[in-house]
Amino acid sequence: MPVHTIGVIGVGSGIAQTAATKGFGVILIDVSEVAVGKGIDAVESRLARIVAKGKMSGSEQEAALKRIHGTTDYAALKSADVVIEAATENYDLKAKILKQIDSLVRRETIITSNTSSVSVTKLASVISHPDRFVGMHFFNPVPVMALVEIVRGLQTSDATHAAITTLATRLGKSPITVKSTPGFVVNRMLLPMINEAFFVLAEGDASAKDIDEGMKLGCNHPIGPLALADLIGLDVLLAVMQTLHSEFADSKYRPCPLLKEMVAAGYLGRKSGRGVFSYQA
Repeated sequence: MPVHTIGVIGVGSGIAQTAATKGFGVILIDVSEVAVGKGIDAVESRLARIVAKGKMSGSEQEAALKRIHGTTDYAALKSADVVIEAATENYDLKAKILKQIDSLVRRETIITSNTSSVSVTKLASVISHPDRFVGMHFFNPVPVMALVEIVRGLQTSDATHAAITTLATRLGKSPITVKSTPGFVVNRMLLPMINEAFFVLAEGDASAKDIDEGMKLGCNHPIGPLALADLIGLDVLLAVMQTLHSEFADSKYRPCPLLKEMVAAGYLGRKSGRGVFSYQA
């Protein structure tokens, strides 16, 4: 099935940007006009920086922005060939959105989720044609990171898997195929490591700066685990750790109490201006 138009729902400006710069039409949907405007403004700002670096022309930037149609109206999805749900990591919210998508799109439209931890098999069960549902997990920042995890649910057909793998490649990404297990592959390994960094910080074994420097210099990581947590969002990190802890029933996935406290305080990382580190101007 040829893909020309991609619907993106929720916190998906990076996905929208990637698709638009690769020539796809994009329908960007969010809960309010203000949220839609912020998403498009974020794309415009990032593209402006790329133009300033000489990696894109002004005309290419303009063309990409014209390919993005922002709206709060789900009915716009009727023209979409693929829809990517990118709401926050909450099963009930995602299920509600997926049912709404399912009621509007064409039978042949493939529905995907950018979930980082919720069972793709479970999400597929809420739509009428679960064989045309698959996980499409992008990594942040989406325009920069090459990886996409293609997550096969128990119901995902070979044709759906092949179509989304091809789409990921057309988006300039390097896809890997994984099963619908808690945390999939990368987050199952990465997020417990970040969670352990919070335990080290909470126990006073080293400062946040030195924890990050140790992992950067000692393990050749490009960014420290605590700075990465701020980039991901501490609320997202906590949600995934809670999913891992619940699904595996293994204490090694227990979220650090300090992480829970920081989320409760609203210290969510870069997006809130404060996480482990401060990002106030």
